[in-house]
Amino acid sequence: MSTRTSVPRRAALATLSGLATLPLIGCGTSTRQDGPPPRSGSTPSPSTPSTSTRTSTADTKGAFARLEHEFDARLGVYAIDTGDGRSITHRPDERFAYASTCKALLAAVMLDTYSLRQLDRLVRYDRNDLAGAGYSPITEKHLATGLTLRQLCDATVRHSDNGAANLLFREIGGPKRLQSALASIGDRVTRCDRYEDDLSEAVPGDLRDTSTPRALATDLRAYVVDDALAPDKRAVLTDWLKRNTTGDKVIRAGAPDGWQVGDKTGTGGYGTRNDIAVVWPPKAAPIAIAVLSRRDFKDAEPDDALIAEAAEITLNALA
Repeated sequence: MSTRTSVPRRAALATLSGLATLPLIGCGTSTRQDGPPPRSGSTPSPSTPSTSTRTSTADTKGAFARLEHEFDARLGVYAIDTGDGRSITHRPDERFAYASTCKALLAAVMLDTYSLRQLDRLVRYDRNDLAGAGYSPITEKHLATGLTLRQLCDATVRHSDNGAANLLFREIGGPKRLQSALASIGDRVTRCDRYEDDLSEAVPGDLRDTSTPRALATDLRAYVVDDALAPDKRAVLTDWLKRNTTGDKVIRAGAPDGWQVGDKTGTGGYGTRNDIAVVWPPKAAPIAIAVLSRRDFKDAEPDDALIAEAAEITLNALA
């Protein structure tokens, strides 16, 4: 496990005093618990950000650098105010293992592929179907009865059930089908290669099952805020994300009081700890955000506090 320095954890936030009154400047640049044709209204490719977005100030960059030093971790952040295009970034185009954050996108593709009525189809499975998946708290309890596709999506998003995710992967045709579906909404960055629990291995330098903060936040925005899903299906996905049971200590913990958060967490090897979310400030446009992290050692511990504090810095800057 890595050793922390003596820098106070909240020191990174001190640099943001009064930041909400300052303009954001600059053009945008480039066992773990945890496709359909393109639409005319789809969001820009994560690899080609809109010129209307803007990067973070030097103050937020300094705050993120201090968090990396304090937590002895690599941090990636991308957040965009969907109302005015302001953005906060830190290593936004660097690859990280996405781990279980992909489950939110997997459920979105299920919603795009099937009608809401079709999601009520019962899926039967046995213990062999869960072999190698690891953490599967919901599917393991329903071996005798099976679960509907809707219930599998709920288990995948809200409980990060690996067995449920693998059953959904098989329904859509495997991880590469998820990758092609994401490409159809403009994401030509994210790679989807393996099933759970292998996709959370997170070996440094392995490009399999990786993405970037910009790509993941942009994908989630497309499905939850924009028009990649029909409104009724978008409402179902949003409900699952808002009722997620695994995210209380990450982006939710860093959000200001009264802001609503719908998120999906991810945990993997090498200290990987991630969270992607859409955040709804009161009476303001939603914010799409991805906060990803990793460490250098295989058995390094993930740290929720790193994600929460990075989210706090980001959301306060956009407030």
